[in-house]
Amino acid sequence: MGGLHRFLLKVPSHLTDNALDFSNLIEMIFTLAGGLGIFLLGMKYMSDGMQAVAGSSLRRLIGAVTNNRILAATVGVVVTCIVQSSSITTVMVVGFVNSGVMVLAQGIGVIMGANIGTTITGWILVLKVGKYGLPLLGFSSFAYLFSKGDRWRYWAMFVMGVGMVFFGLEIMKDACSVIKEIPEFEAWFARFNADTYVGVLKCAAVGCILTTLVQSSSATLGITISLATQGVISYPTAAALVLGENIGTTITAFLASLGTTTHARRAAYFHIIFNLIGVFWITLIFQWYIGLIQSIVGVDVAEKVMVDGSPTFPNVVAAIAATHSVFNIANTLLFLPFLTPMVRFLEWAVPARAYKEKPRLTDLDVLILETPLLAIEQSRKEVLKMGDGCLKMMDWLLQLMNEDEPDKTLADRLKQRERILDSVQDEIAEFMTGLLSGGNISHATAEEARRQLRIADEYESISDYIANLDKFDRKLRRDGFRFTDSQRADLGQLNRHIVEYVAAVHDGLAKDNRNTLAATSAAAKRVRAEVKSLRRKHLEELSTGPIPPVVSVAFLAALNAYVRVRDHAQNIAETIAPDK
Repeated sequence: MGGLHRFLLKVPSHLTDNALDFSNLIEMIFTLAGGLGIFLLGMKYMSDGMQAVAGSSLRRLIGAVTNNRILAATVGVVVTCIVQSSSITTVMVVGFVNSGVMVLAQGIGVIMGANIGTTITGWILVLKVGKYGLPLLGFSSFAYLFSKGDRWRYWAMFVMGVGMVFFGLEIMKDACSVIKEIPEFEAWFARFNADTYVGVLKCAAVGCILTTLVQSSSATLGITISLATQGVISYPTAAALVLGENIGTTITAFLASLGTTTHARRAAYFHIIFNLIGVFWITLIFQWYIGLIQSIVGVDVAEKVMVDGSPTFPNVVAAIAATHSVFNIANTLLFLPFLTPMVRFLEWAVPARAYKEKPRLTDLDVLILETPLLAIEQSRKEVLKMGDGCLKMMDWLLQLMNEDEPDKTLADRLKQRERILDSVQDEIAEFMTGLLSGGNISHATAEEARRQLRIADEYESISDYIANLDKFDRKLRRDGFRFTDSQRADLGQLNRHIVEYVAAVHDGLAKDNRNTLAATSAAAKRVRAEVKSLRRKHLEELSTGPIPPVVSVAFLAALNAYVRVRDHAQNIAETIAPDK
């Protein structure tokens, strides 16, 4: 009986221990998932807030990128610090290279800088303000919800993101502390130790796979820091994980490059090569490297601080951040002198396709929608190209009307340009729809998008009326008629005046001159008065001499078409005006 009694007492104890382990495991998974979700959402809010606040600066920075490799890398650092994500920057670069805005050498320089810029996340986490994460989140959320000004609202979004990042990190730290209460889990983590070369490679592979899965090196960095500060993994293991995270983050740009041009794929492949080579040579000197980092940081990573009765290692955060930064800075310095040979290697390794790669007419790329303020600037350039196309068409029209024999080549070019502008407007409309439906964009950006949609429609309408003017002349020629010498002279002069007016409006749009409507008002009135005068003159000529009806109808239709061109140009001027 005594043995049976002891047996019965042991069974519930065993079951109770298993139930406790299972409960801890569930608690850890749920808490880690919640903390990671808050952390990732905080990173997004930080990124969106800074993009909205620093949008104009971001546009100027991208415009400043030249073939100077140091300047390009510097731009990559600053832009990534602003958008808080190397993935966004590299995907953006792939989009720019794909659309022809950047050449490959410029894109490579920016990508190298982006790898340095992404290390800012680690240094943000070095700030020992984790306990203030929740108050930051709470107070900034009130400002975000109740602020009326866009700028204050997006500053609040940024601060709210910072609060969420720290709050999420604190939650992940709590989740990782549970691991020490589950012996099997702790033993599993103990298998990953960076004390040998094979161990370093194993840890780097885990960091790479984890980053590939969550698509964010910042998230895996947060998990790594949480594990290290709770003592679940050692500093060398955390450092090896960070190296692998640099490889894992390249998957985003690689996926973005699928189906793009050869230059865009070369930029994405460079990102992979850059990080692979960097991790390879650092792992060869890994033990020396982590010793150097600890001497640079000047802290004891093994120093314990008791928190709620549990040992923590807060100094390891600075060491991990330094590991990340020094690795990327050293790798960039190593690659900078070999930028030109690297471009040649990529051109050899990824040969150009035999067929035309760019079926689209515009340089717009959906990848740029990741950064709305840059996307709106890119679409603005396409709208301006539409205006340039309309002005060229009007010059060709005047040339065609004054020729004794029709120039079929020039006439076909004019018709083709009108069809191109139709397609360009469709592409701009598709791009703008994606931008407006893409989520959190500022009111100013949304308003600018709608304004560009309207202007693109006005330019497309202008091109239609120019094509119609050419049709009137060609139809008369086919029927054996021509405008009279007097009519051709009058239409030629009207055409020049219309061109001057449209060019003035277009120049105001290019310079974003909000006074364009007032500045061009007199010219618009003169054009309308000139058309009225030509109508009166034509009616007088009908009563004094024989004019074939088909010529009379074509002349009046031409005057109406010119009036419509003038009206659409005036609509553009009104759109530029601040109160319209």
